[in-house]
Amino acid sequence: NRHILASIGPCFPTRIAREEAQIRERQRLEQEWNIQQEHVRNQLLEIIYSYWDGSGHRRTIQVRKGDAIGEFLEKVRLTLCKEFRELTSSTSDDLMYVKEDLILPNDLSFYDLIVSKARGKSGPLFRFDVHDDVRSVVDVRVETEESHPGKVVQRHWYERNKHIFPASRWEIFDPTKDYGKYKIGDRKL
Repeated sequence: NRHILASIGPCFPTRIAREEAQIRERQRLEQEWNIQQEHVRNQLLEIIYSYWDGSGHRRTIQVRKGDAIGEFLEKVRLTLCKEFRELTSSTSDDLMYVKEDLILPNDLSFYDLIVSKARGKSGPLFRFDVHDDVRSVVDVRVETEESHPGKVVQRHWYERNKHIFPASRWEIFDPTKDYGKYKIGDRKL
């Protein structure tokens, strides 16, 4: 083996040492990044939503950024059960979260929406801190970074009313689709 190393030249051992050092540095940086991301996932996020049963009942709840939509819906259900008796016999799977006219899947996390800066049909999916009805403050024909409060609805309400506005605009979120600019009817604004 010494004869092989000697014939390769003196730079071979330093190259191996340099590559090993680079691998160790990459692993250290990856571990550091994972720790930072876990810290971000554990941060609290205030979500303003509206329980939608044909009219809006605006509420606020705190969840972790790493929580899935399904976990958020279960917290919402438990909070709303006291006021809306029809939710006592429901599960979080009986609820849907609709944000910017998109039905978000229960296994998607808020972290995923924030990191990907996901966009909906009428605004960003990663903003949850809206306090006013944006449409009453700005021109609805102009898309902004402002966000509307998401709607929490029962699936059976949606099935009964999906032919009526606003449910007629809702569609299942596809992370690969570009939702483009805000639309009213068939017109792109």
